[in-house]
Amino acid sequence: MYDLRTLRDQFDSIRDQLGGRGKDVDWAGLEKLLHTRTEMITQVETLRHQLKKGSEEVGQLKRNKQPAEEAMTAMRTVGDTINTQEDLLRTVEEQLTDLALRIPNITHFTVPQGTAESDNVEMRRWGDIPTFPFTPKPHWELGESLGILDFERATKIAGARFSIAIGLGAQLERALATFMLDVHIQAHGYIEVLPPYLVNRTSMIGTGQLPKFESDLFHLRDDDLLLIPTAEVPVTNMYRDEILPEDSLPIRHVANTPCFRREAGSYGQDTRGLIRMHQFHKVELVAFSHPEHSYTELERITNSAESILQSLELPYRLMNLCTGDTGFSAAKTYDLEVWLPSQEKYREISSCSNFEGFQARRANIRFRPKAGKVEHIHTLNGSGVALGRTVVAILENYQQEDGSVKIPKALQPYMYGVEAITPSQAK
Repeated sequence: MYDLRTLRDQFDSIRDQLGGRGKDVDWAGLEKLLHTRTEMITQVETLRHQLKKGSEEVGQLKRNKQPAEEAMTAMRTVGDTINTQEDLLRTVEEQLTDLALRIPNITHFTVPQGTAESDNVEMRRWGDIPTFPFTPKPHWELGESLGILDFERATKIAGARFSIAIGLGAQLERALATFMLDVHIQAHGYIEVLPPYLVNRTSMIGTGQLPKFESDLFHLRDDDLLLIPTAEVPVTNMYRDEILPEDSLPIRHVANTPCFRREAGSYGQDTRGLIRMHQFHKVELVAFSHPEHSYTELERITNSAESILQSLELPYRLMNLCTGDTGFSAAKTYDLEVWLPSQEKYREISSCSNFEGFQARRANIRFRPKAGKVEHIHTLNGSGVALGRTVVAILENYQQEDGSVKIPKALQPYMYGVEAITPSQAK
């Protein structure tokens, strides 16, 4: 978010830099309100000056023991006018703030120009795409035939886009979560947190989900709280309205939480399986960086996520998202896309983003340099990674002709030595 003074002074520059990313912003309405606000501030300041001068005149009249009632009445009228104008100014500023909160972040100069997913740029690939002497099955068929996934009963319980993991399926997801946390904590130095799964509206505004994406969120009926769409929200807001010492940076956290998303507008997309769910678990990486080092931190957080896929020996590619595919709050985003044999294409399994000062301005997260003025921090996050989609990738890439699924070697210790999930184990 940009403060109103910055918006006023750099209006044309911000609009031009955003280009197509700002197509949904009401620029005309915003410009009109900015002009109105400037005029109203001038009016209020003029009236305050008038009130101050008039009050001094009233005081002088009283000291000279001259009639002051008429002057006092005039000043009361000026005071009432000021109160009315200040109320109107607050209304205008509230409208401006709502519009300002809907302006997306300006992307970094290294982000490729483009309007859609097809304009994203592939940076590198890792791993060999598996070949099969049979037609590979989609993960939902494998999961159901092995008795480790049940979509029908989940639909009975909660509706579409939910699933139940059973037996070794539940153990597999639990093992993945523990494995990922251990890697990020022990190998990469992240500090684990277990945050609330419900947050207030201020927290959602801080990370950029509100007000623009309200339709994607689940709300509580009787309380002004929302279910988190990702651990990014509560973990980033841990430091809201705080000034951190420079020598505490970088701060790196990891959290394993459920995520809740309404998936508004996604009807007809990935209607089967675990790709697009209302509820799923994700191991999330969140970092708070000195502005000078945040792009080094972006590479680090991306490498941390990549290490999980490499340890599990899952083939993937790294994409630099174009301007049109970069998320609302991000200045730059890398997507990790894992290979899915049943679809014969790569699908997103992790997004790693640098928000620069965008979230920090909204959430008022700052740091105090050893020399100089207090500055806004840079925030970053990355999926390290989504558990459901990792289950999808393991089932599909490790499937065997007899219908069994091998367990990646790195994960076997977390599965108590189970090396494969076989049809016989489902009985």
